[in-house]
Amino acid sequence: MFSRPRKLDTEEELYDVALRALMRRAHSVHEMKQKLARRTDNDLLVRVVMARLKENGQLDDERYAQQFARHRTQSRKQGQFRIARELRTRGVSDRLINSALEESAAQSDPAAMVRQHIARKLKSYRGRKSAEKIDDKKIASIYGSLLRAGFPSDLIRKELHRITHGPVPEVDGL
Repeated sequence: MFSRPRKLDTEEELYDVALRALMRRAHSVHEMKQKLARRTDNDLLVRVVMARLKENGQLDDERYAQQFARHRTQSRKQGQFRIARELRTRGVSDRLINSALEESAAQSDPAAMVRQHIARKLKSYRGRKSAEKIDDKKIASIYGSLLRAGFPSDLIRKELHRITHGPVPEVDGL
């Protein structure tokens, strides 16, 4: 159904591919290298284009990690573990990830994000006027969704305990 993109032979063609990709979204150095390597068999050409992108300031893992962490924290309300995992899969070094997460944490309150998430879930469970009891299954569901969002389990348990006013059961398998 889809044809394989044609292999490119010149630096300018490969550079244009890189610029078009960067106009759509930011890329890590690792992602861009993979993208360019798929478009040519010439490894030297990939290295030349990568060096040009870095020299022009169009490719910078530190800036990429900071923007990624800021966006995922503020817009998507994700926790540090999920952000770190996703940055690692994009080939960003742990040193840059830690730096970006520290900067992002200074500008946000993970406990407040967890409370907002819990409140949203509880509102959907209870409906607008019903005040039914939240059972262990619903608490486990909230707990699991917060773990998948990348928040620390001790913070989740503390906030669930605070909101439900009861001990939060240990959840296995999540």
